[in-house]
Amino acid sequence: MRFNLVTQPAVQTPGNAGAFPLSLTLRSSCGLPGEYTFPTDSSSLLRLLKSGTDLPDAVVWRFLGEACAKAKARLLGVELSDETLRGIGFFVD
Repeated sequence: MRFNLVTQPAVQTPGNAGAFPLSLTLRSSCGLPGEYTFPTDSSSLLRLLKSGTDLPDAVVWRFLGEACAKAKARLLGVELSDETLRGIGFFVD
């Protein structure tokens, strides 16, 4: 399933020392209603994008750089597997 990913700085850190706290929101890129938001950090997001997507490294690093430097960063039309979605707590029916 394809999602638009949007990050925002988070107030609380999930626990990785030295990692930038973020909130990641997933919205369906095909227009289905609803969204899913969960707390994460830059290190965890890097692992998620490298293992759960087929995005090139340059795209992943650019997105992470924007996520850490801006109030919001967006990555559109990212294919996420059902296994990856379940791993972050998004239940696929």
